Amino acid sequence: MVTTSSVLGSTSAVLVSLFLLRKVFPWIYQNLIGPKVFGCRINLKKTGEWAQTEFKVRTMVIAADFTKGAEIYEQIQQQIENMEIGVLVNNVGMSYSNPEYLLGLPDYEKLINNLLSCNILSVTRMCQLVMPGMVKRHAGVVINISSLSAVIPAPLLTVYAASKAFMDKFSEDLASEYAKHNIVVQSVLPGPVATNMSKIRKSSWMACSPKVFANSAISTLGHTRKTTGYFPHALLELSINALSFISPRLAEKITINTMQNIRARAMKKSTTRSSAPADSTAVLTASS
Repeated sequence: MVTTSSVLGSTSAVLVSLFLLRKVFPWIYQNLIGPKVFGCRINLKKTGEWAQTEFKVRTMVIAADFTKGAEIYEQIQQQIENMEIGVLVNNVGMSYSNPEYLLGLPDYEKLINNLLSCNILSVTRMCQLVMPGMVKRHAGVVINISSLSAVIPAPLLTVYAASKAFMDKFSEDLASEYAKHNIVVQSVLPGPVATNMSKIRKSSWMACSPKVFANSAISTLGHTRKTTGYFPHALLELSINALSFISPRLAEKITINTMQNIRARAMKKSTTRSSAPADSTAVLTASS
């Protein structure tokens, strides 16, 4: 005889199994097994004449002030004309000098315009310049460096986090649009990395060096369209999401208290606040 408890038990077992198959196992593969065991699954040398330095090929790094207007894209287009670019890395970022409330941002209009131009316009324009060649060759890789703040609570970094959320969503749908052209588009959402913009001076297991992060992130190519790029950052995202699931209000309180403390320490160190330097580079890479 079938009882209510047996039906509920069977249903629960099925739901747990589906959750494991849909969420847990893919997470383990994408963040641990795939990158660590198999490494990068894409032969970057075959994407075009230009692919990454780790693969013993030539690399062009275009450094530009992406807060400027359309003229910089005209200059970039002239530099890359007739080049078969196989890999585009949009490593562009500009944030606040320290966490701040929206209405307390210094030189508000200039900062917001510069931040949006640097974090949003640059990515769309660089893709517009480089991807036609990839479509023509039916091969290419686009890596857009977003931020973990795009997918976790980030009060006092509101505009920065929102701009990085744009990059993540842009990457997700761009990947779908151009998958038929054999173009891989990946969104990378790093947590803390020891860079000038983050103001983390000493690297650690959680806040790794840029070199450690880059080596880790490249190994995720071909395994997932969206990644933190570094296993400790994946654990950080998982922990924050788990806390938000259990108690959204507690997660919000902890996050805003943390950001307020960082803001208070920064205010003590300096009475003058200015926008953080933009890590404004688009990396175009090529084989010799």
